[in-house]
Amino acid sequence: MDPSDEMLRLDRQLCFPLYAAARKIVNLYTPYFKPLGLTYTQYIVLMALWEKETMTVGDLCKKLYLDSGTLTPLLKKMEEKGYLKRARSQEDERVVLCSLTEAGGALREKVRPIPACVGQCVCLSPEEAAALYGILYKILENGETPAGPGEN
Repeated sequence: MDPSDEMLRLDRQLCFPLYAAARKIVNLYTPYFKPLGLTYTQYIVLMALWEKETMTVGDLCKKLYLDSGTLTPLLKKMEEKGYLKRARSQEDERVVLCSLTEAGGALREKVRPIPACVGQCVCLSPEEAAALYGILYKILENGETPAGPGEN
């Protein structure tokens, strides 16, 4: 094996266990969300709006680490389900505001027990969970995209 291929092994990649663990956690939520007609991504949008009832699409994108191309169709589906409403800002027509509806607010009570149920499936001590949380946010906050090969 070429020594430079060593870094192409799955067991040498930090990104792979992060990706696989994220998928595993999201999949743990699925049986709870399915009866409610929710996806995990819709759930995190709702959580953001439960914290602050009205947010711009741009602010939601920043808070959830999503791009508008991903978020816009998701918001449209959530609006069709009656969980939120979208409206253009009166101050700046380019800005779209998202607000919870009564139905979107009511989902909060239905999902309240779910994080604890999922948490029981994750074998981390409170100290390990806190450390992992801190490390993951450190990655998210310092996630600059490096220049590709030959772009320096």
